Amino acid sequence: MQNWQEIEQAILAKGRVHGSELDLLRQKLYAAGGKIERRDADFLVELHKRVQHMTPAFEKFFYQAIKVYILAAGRIDAEETAWLRRMLFADGKIKDEERKFLHELKGEAKKVSREFETLFAECMKEGPEQHPCGG
Repeated sequence: MQNWQEIEQAILAKGRVHGSELDLLRQKLYAAGGKIERRDADFLVELHKRVQHMTPAFEKFFYQAIKVYILAAGRIDAEETAWLRRMLFADGKIKDEERKFLHELKGEAKKVSREFETLFAECMKEGPEQHPCGG
């Protein structure tokens, strides 16, 4: 199986993740018995930032994998919240998909920290993304 660097290079050369690349990511990420390690989640976040053309399949895979990582213990603590904050605010704004993702996390977690509640409230205060009309 390829290492993370080889996978990243192949994906970035194409500019998108689909088909065989998505299958390879899935195999590599879940190779440890369905548990996602921090280094793997970090890799996925960096890859997500660098992919030029986001496909719906990769978006779905990305948020599901991050959810598996964050909810591994069933709760979201302060350290995980700080990690989430860095991930979510890397580009300086909260996207609609990210708000939806936070709702899912909150709904599926058995317990969340005060820090997560603060992050959640902060992200929900921002209005929906403004999408210009194409023409």
